Amino acid sequence: MTGKTNNFIKAALERAFPEQRLFLRSDTETRFIRLSSGTQFLAVSGSAVVVGWSIIATAILLMDSIGAGNIRDQAIREQATYEKRLNALSIERDASAQAARNAQERFNSALKRVSMMQSTLLESEARRTEFETGIALTQDTLRRTIKERDEARIETAELTQKLEDTGLNSREKGRMVDAEATMDLLASALNNTAAERDHMAHEAAEAEAFAEAVINDRKLVEMRNDRIFTQLEDAVTISIAPLDKMFRAAGLDTDSLLNSVRKGYSGQGGPLTPITFSTKGEGPDADSLRANGILDKLDRMNMYRIAAQKAPFALPIKSAFRFTSGFGPRWGRMHSGTDFAAAHGTPIHSTADGVIIHAGWQSGYGRLVKIQHEFGIETRYAHMSKIHVKVGQRVSRGDRIGDMGNTGRSTGTHLHYEVRVGGRAVNPMTYIKAAKDVF
Repeated sequence: MTGKTNNFIKAALERAFPEQRLFLRSDTETRFIRLSSGTQFLAVSGSAVVVGWSIIATAILLMDSIGAGNIRDQAIREQATYEKRLNALSIERDASAQAARNAQERFNSALKRVSMMQSTLLESEARRTEFETGIALTQDTLRRTIKERDEARIETAELTQKLEDTGLNSREKGRMVDAEATMDLLASALNNTAAERDHMAHEAAEAEAFAEAVINDRKLVEMRNDRIFTQLEDAVTISIAPLDKMFRAAGLDTDSLLNSVRKGYSGQGGPLTPITFSTKGEGPDADSLRANGILDKLDRMNMYRIAAQKAPFALPIKSAFRFTSGFGPRWGRMHSGTDFAAAHGTPIHSTADGVIIHAGWQSGYGRLVKIQHEFGIETRYAHMSKIHVKVGQRVSRGDRIGDMGNTGRSTGTHLHYEVRVGGRAVNPMTYIKAAKDVF
């Protein structure tokens, strides 16, 4: 059975590929090469395999190119969105700070006005107290004068009756004249006292009306301040929440981070000073507490802005690129960074403010730049073709530190980017993705 099968295959090959002879003629002789059916079949099969492999390889390269183009376009769009959000946040932060300064000025002006009103109110109350005291004294004097007048009238009536009955001697006439003079003096004093009482009562009524107007004005100022505080509190809360979420998503302790920024503050923005007012020995009022609460949140947002510059939330590549390898195990070994592929010589930028601690060759990294940042964070940029910085140099976020290359242990032009916290490698995409929804 096997022999028949072989004969059948051989006959089929001879029909499909009949034996050929290739003649080679020279000046003296003629030779030929015999091409059997098997040889022709092997040649055709090899050619088909080569052509098929070429088609498959071309398709793979084409699909990889299309995928890289999509990733590159997506990266460009994300970078544009990142920059747009960063600019919007900067504008919003400046507007919030300006609104806070304006509100603080209005609040200070309102407090000065309230202080003046309070002083005027206290003066009015003091005057009213003086008027009430004067009115009380005047009334006492008036009552005493009326009593003396009544006693003098009684005495005059008695003397008049006695005069009519028996007549008066010179002594009694003198007493009568003195009584009449006393009556005239008491009547004049009574009239003056009544007029003074009416005048003081009128001034007391005016002082009371003025005090009531001052109290109403103060209530209006308090209502206006409450609206201003509410708007500022809402705006600051909305602005600070995404920043707080961004740092927490990056695995950073926000309280320790902000304390570190305050200790190492070098003049960018500055902490806001709490408002202090004279309380005359009493505790601060509600408006002062709310104002200082707003300033605390603005100060926290300002510290977040400074911290965002010092932590690696940016992309190291601003030109078109594609991700070629992520963080984690690869081929049985730990890949401690993220790889970005782009054209040879593509600019590489610092992802945060920091100091250059290494700029040169290092074994498998090739040309390597290390940057030390705040909060114990270090970034590494490997396989560069050129380095544009030197050790000890301070750089800011976005500064060009080198060009992409293929030095060291590398299979193609790319950037190997690492983020290390406390010497331990972490996923760089944690920081990049954390800032994606903020910037």
